[in-house]
Amino acid sequence: MSTDTAADRRRESGSGGALSGVTRWVENLGETAFAYLLLTPVFVILGAIAFYPLLRTLELSMFADPYTDPQFIGLENYVALFDGGLNGFLPGTTTFLPSSLSLTAILRSSLMVTLIFTAVTVLFETVIGLGQALVLDQDFRGRRWVRVAIIIPWAVPIVIQGMIFLLMFQPNIGFATPFLADLGIIEGTNTLNDPWSSLFIVMIADIWKTSAFMALLILAGLQSIDRSLYNVAKVAGASKWQQFKLITFPLVLPTIGVAILFRTVAAMRVYGVIDTTSKCEVVPSLSCMVVANLGINTEVAAVIAFVTAIIIAAVVSVIIYQQYREGF
Repeated sequence: MSTDTAADRRRESGSGGALSGVTRWVENLGETAFAYLLLTPVFVILGAIAFYPLLRTLELSMFADPYTDPQFIGLENYVALFDGGLNGFLPGTTTFLPSSLSLTAILRSSLMVTLIFTAVTVLFETVIGLGQALVLDQDFRGRRWVRVAIIIPWAVPIVIQGMIFLLMFQPNIGFATPFLADLGIIEGTNTLNDPWSSLFIVMIADIWKTSAFMALLILAGLQSIDRSLYNVAKVAGASKWQQFKLITFPLVLPTIGVAILFRTVAAMRVYGVIDTTSKCEVVPSLSCMVVANLGINTEVAAVIAFVTAIIIAAVVSVIIYQQYREGF
């Protein structure tokens, strides 16, 4: 009896000692390390969910006819994509890379259209979203209704959004076409079949809808700023511009960086607003090319999807590195 009791006590002591050791290790972690520890399960789950489809896409891209008669061809599909060998599988006269530096060739290139769309929309959405957030951060009568008005475009379903801009720019019935056509910005006739006009309309539609998303993210950053800093600045005689330059902008810049990161990833995957407002043959994007080949030319869809993922990862890495270098 005494032998069994002693053994039980040793086991309890051992288990308690291990648990105490883990507890002490966790307690001694710094704030950053503890945060990463709490996020570890999320990283594991998201990594499994994200990496399996990515690896499966890579596998499919290395086979010819991967479902019916799979033949391993290595990187041949990637070589064909960049040298124009897969352009015949893309809708209309679309190419992956521009064949020349002419505007027509650039607007027929799915890669260049995607990059142009991303750069222009993210820039304007950030500027407009920052302006909206600065307005909403002020205390004024009716602020609640202004917030609702700003959020409404973001809440509009993408199909409804596409129909709104489709009707706005119909040459015969749209009220926006004559005005912009007189300024020489878009074509007055056959507007939605003109590559530049359609790209411009799609960018305007995306900016109209998604600026509210940027505004909400930036507003969260603005409201986390200690208000006492502004009181000190007022006592010191700082103007509104000086307060914005020295307090608001530096402190909200990390939040702006995160917002830009989210929007860049989403913009690089643009498809819905193009499909509902115009069509992929007119405004080709990388996602359009993937959707056009799904279920028909699986290996083509896979190679374009994987290249898109690599480009997004590269852009995201540059943004994160820039934030890290600036010390955010």
